[in-house]
Amino acid sequence: MIASSQKHWSGDVADLLRVGEGFVLADVDTRSTPGYEKDKAHAASDLEAGAAQLDEYQERLYARSRVDATDASVLLVLQAMDSAGKGGIIRHVVGSVDPQGIALSAFKKPTDEELEHDFLWRIKQRLPASGMIGVFDRSHYEDVLIGRVRQLASEQEIERRYAAINDFERQLTDSGTRVVKVMLHISPDEQKKRLMRRLNRLDKHWKYNPTDVDERELWPAYMAAYQTVFERTSTAHAPWFVVPADHKWYARLAVQNLLLEALEEINPQWPKATFDVEAEKQRLAAT
Repeated sequence: MIASSQKHWSGDVADLLRVGEGFVLADVDTRSTPGYEKDKAHAASDLEAGAAQLDEYQERLYARSRVDATDASVLLVLQAMDSAGKGGIIRHVVGSVDPQGIALSAFKKPTDEELEHDFLWRIKQRLPASGMIGVFDRSHYEDVLIGRVRQLASEQEIERRYAAINDFERQLTDSGTRVVKVMLHISPDEQKKRLMRRLNRLDKHWKYNPTDVDERELWPAYMAAYQTVFERTSTAHAPWFVVPADHKWYARLAVQNLLLEALEEINPQWPKATFDVEAEKQRLAAT
């Protein structure tokens, strides 16, 4: 458990949000705040406290990789329906640490070159190096979500991809990468409000995409696709976490704590100096 950032949490955040056996996405209350005992008024100070811890853990991880031989890294996978808050997570949670230790990748529609390869090819090009926190804004899961809903691949191919994803993520975790897979779960009503706010603000029009309305009409199909993803790919080595996201402040706190728990498992320590510290002090003082 993370001491100061956990002061208003009851229970382990990862345990509360992890997708386990018998999980049903439709049973999740998108307005709920599992385990958080306070409200938005306390969330800002808790997020700030957690940011300080996250920053230190990230610096330790990065520093250790520059001195000691280590394969440790973290990969945060963010999946969600449009306007669920992925950008806010990246800005307010991941953005609280030194950017030199972050590798951010936003996966859009595959290019012609990417389509010439297996669906995991482009993903493997963006994996975080040792000592880094990688962030996938959408990911390889698009190929079993949109791929299924929009019928961009056959049922046989979609089935093959589930197995390929599990093998791929097993290889990742075996090599030292902690994989944190998060679905930010909002309701269609909340999404409608957020999209309308974008339309009502000139400075947010750039964030609006008319295809968002088309995707809303496929909401039940997407929820069914997510349910199958959870059933097929939430594993012991790379579980899914479903974060209720109608309250942005809660989603940010929850994802921050999931990252903190992953880093605490790694427990990176400051690397020891490779030189004689006292001798260097004397040399420096003499200059």
